[in-house]
Amino acid sequence: MGATLFSPLTVAGTTFPNRIVVSPMCQYRAIDGAASDWHMIHLGQFALSGAGLVMIEATGVEAAGRITPGCLGLYTDAQEEALARVLKVFRHVGKMPVGIQIGHAGRKASSHVPWDGGHGLAEGEGAWTIVAPSAVAYDEHRAVPEALDGEGMRRIVAAFVQAAERAERIGLDVVELHAAHGYLLHQFIAPLVNRRTDAYGGSRENRLRFPLEVAAALRAVWPEGKVLGARINGPDLLPGGATIEDTIAFADGLKKAGFDYVCVSAGSLIGGQRFEAFPGYLLPYAEAVKRETGLVTQGVGMIVDPFLAEQSIATGQVDMVAIARAFLEDPRWVWHAAEKLGIAMPFPPEYRGADPAIWRGAAHRPLLCSEPGTTAEAMRTASAAT
Repeated sequence: MGATLFSPLTVAGTTFPNRIVVSPMCQYRAIDGAASDWHMIHLGQFALSGAGLVMIEATGVEAAGRITPGCLGLYTDAQEEALARVLKVFRHVGKMPVGIQIGHAGRKASSHVPWDGGHGLAEGEGAWTIVAPSAVAYDEHRAVPEALDGEGMRRIVAAFVQAAERAERIGLDVVELHAAHGYLLHQFIAPLVNRRTDAYGGSRENRLRFPLEVAAALRAVWPEGKVLGARINGPDLLPGGATIEDTIAFADGLKKAGFDYVCVSAGSLIGGQRFEAFPGYLLPYAEAVKRETGLVTQGVGMIVDPFLAEQSIATGQVDMVAIARAFLEDPRWVWHAAEKLGIAMPFPPEYRGADPAIWRGAAHRPLLCSEPGTTAEAMRTASAAT
């Protein structure tokens, strides 16, 4: 069985050994925005994962841009030094490229960590002033944000630039602009949130203006020989929300700005948003972006099964798959995917004893994967039935 999932891909001079990405996953364990021992262990487990790219979690470009007080930041020397320490240890073991996702939470900032409810911090709980394109609250549990003025927008552009410069100094291979999941740049794109009447609101061109200004500023400072990408949203899946046409126009603008890839996600624009989710449910949006723009495109959306991942690459839907929760459940997902797809995965010599080719116990352990031939539509039907 062939496996395009395990074929290399070269983007902007960087070669990814396969098409599997460890997606950015917020851990909420930073100390004053600085990476902690938790990050050392969390990211360290992926150094031997065999993934083609490991991405560091969403990282605030300024203190007010963090989602929670526990979120990573990259706006102080101490934060830069702490992340450099983690990366140095990672690189002693892991050989794959490493990137970071940088963003600003906008009106979703100043929140409790998810296991404490995730709602907005109260004044006595260390809350800070939140900003957005317009004074429209995320939900009833958060404060109404201040609408950004020109000075505030210029400050945020500069913060993105400085974060990218810090990422370059510590030797990261990829920077990913976070413009999805209801955070600040997505808020500008979404007409449900962006109620501005100036040059940054109203028409599609105006709503894309600020995110593309940030993108252009990043491209100006991030080296051409290193990969620059963006996480963007597909349609908002809400009446009056952004459409797939908005997504494609944004991706096209990023391509013209010199970006190398996009990862197409969805959701989280307003509090309590719910929609049907099933394995591969976001792949059609990523496919549409790839078809219309020609950009290298990552797919996400409950990609747990290696046969679905392989199918999405082999059929040309997407160029890479970004996987999050499946890696939390199984940091050896890549090893198990290779086994299922009939690919000989090179094991570190220290772990050679677990190689299924020689370990008799391998035949007695379960693998949470479907059989060949399973399609995304079949899994969607099964999901709906449950």
